[in-house]
Formats: sequence, C-alpha cells, structure tokens
Amino acid sequence: MSLVELGRFARNEAHILIGRLESEGIPAIAFDGETSIGDGSYLFIPVRVMVDDSDLATARAIVSASA
Repeated sequence: MSLVELGRFARNEAHILIGRLESEGIPAIAFDGETSIGDGSYLFIPVRVMVDDSDLATARAIVSASA
C-alpha cells in the first residue's frame, strides 16, 4: 500500500470527500487536518486527502463527478 495525494481541500470539504470515497469502498485519510489548531489558523490550511495509489483513478473520477 502506497498513499498518494488526491488533492488539497478546505477542512470540511476534505472530510465530506473522505466520507464519499469511503461510501464507495475507497479508504481515504486526511493529512494536515490538525495543523496549527493552537493559534486558530487551522481553517486556512488545506487538508491533503490521501488514497492508495491503486484507488487514485477511481477517486479522481468520483471527485470530477461531484464537482
């Protein structure tokens, strides 16, 4: 298993996308979601959504269809 970046999204959008991917059977994880939470700037820092490299094409298709 090798994680690759699907994209960078606003915090809430990233977590919604992760739920969508997982409902389609694609495990996904958020990176950087808790960065700088102490000073209140966490809403300004993009969250990286990561998926397995073998799921990347399918995940991109889901993102494109949702846009």
